[in-house]
Amino acid sequence: QLQFVESGGGLVQPGGSLRLSCAASGFSLAPLGIGWFRQAPGKEHKGVACVDPSGNRPQHPDSIKGRFFISKDNAKNTVYLQMNNLKPEDTAVYYCASVEVLFGVCMFNPRGSWGRGTQVTVSS
Repeated sequence: QLQFVESGGGLVQPGGSLRLSCAASGFSLAPLGIGWFRQAPGKEHKGVACVDPSGNRPQHPDSIKGRFFISKDNAKNTVYLQMNNLKPEDTAVYYCASVEVLFGVCMFNPRGSWGRGTQVTVSS
């Protein structure tokens, strides 16, 4: 069972930035595609970013593109999500998970159970 530890969330004003971190607990992230997901109150998990195992192919849904940036540092065994120009609708609990990458395309299909996540609240 892969265990991920998310951190870096907090309260930020609209237009602000946060950088989330996703660390592996006891295993290497190097061979894994990793996705970031979020769950707003009363809603299902939704993918917001994904990166292939090498870290060279980040992918973001059109609704997020230009504001969120995923990066993967295999040497540090950590995946990051840089979030800029945050909006109130970005408020959610953010999670990372292993995902399948086929022919360089992220499937946004989280595998395993969710970790604790990290809360992001965007409010003035």
